[in-house]
Amino acid sequence: MADPDPELTQAVQELAEEDVEPARRRKLLGRLVRDQARKRGVKELFRPKAAVRWIADAIGDITPHIPVRDLETLRRHYDGLDGEQLAERLVRNASRVTAGIGAAGGGVAALEWVATPTLLSAPVLLAVETVAVVAVEIKMIGELHEVYQQPVPGSGTQRAVALIQAWAHQRGVNPLAPGRGIAAALGTAARKELRERLLKRLGRNLTTLGPLLTGAAVAGFLNRRATISLGDQLRKDLGGRKQLTN
Repeated sequence: MADPDPELTQAVQELAEEDVEPARRRKLLGRLVRDQARKRGVKELFRPKAAVRWIADAIGDITPHIPVRDLETLRRHYDGLDGEQLAERLVRNASRVTAGIGAAGGGVAALEWVATPTLLSAPVLLAVETVAVVAVEIKMIGELHEVYQQPVPGSGTQRAVALIQAWAHQRGVNPLAPGRGIAAALGTAARKELRERLLKRLGRNLTTLGPLLTGAAVAGFLNRRATISLGDQLRKDLGGRKQLTN
């Protein structure tokens, strides 16, 4: 696994926040594209398998640092909402953030890639955008667990592994799954499933490269729809578990 990249982690953390202005998101994504293109080059990210491998490594590095709010903090941030109302608001806000990231990616493509040579940065944008969107959805998963009073147990690394696997499986964290380090967990069949899921997500994010603001609009719409779908699956799963334990 690649060494952690503090600049990537910090930028993705900010991109995952709910109140980031569109211009700031475009600036963050544009800066990340230039930074990652300089550090890694773009040749390897033209190969989908290599791109997915980098995305998986980046997510493994970033997830332990994603701030997941506990139930008390969530209630305070959402004016005392609780239960299903709070869950619905969380999913809605997360979908707005991923839509904003898709729109920002399209905006970067439209505004910065006027000259043909700069289109070589396209794989870097797609990879960075995918990492940011997955980070938002992983944060949403962790916070939905808090809402349904099923907080993810374990150390920071163990929670990160559980959340990454939950995202790959598109359902709640399995409380019976053994806790392992990120490198070990993502080196098994779980890593294969994660990569397959990421490859699908990366393909969907190709809409970012649509002509001018059309790409931004479509990417934003698809991100929003996918996040809502994931959130609804998690709510159904976690809600059913809560009823069984009551």
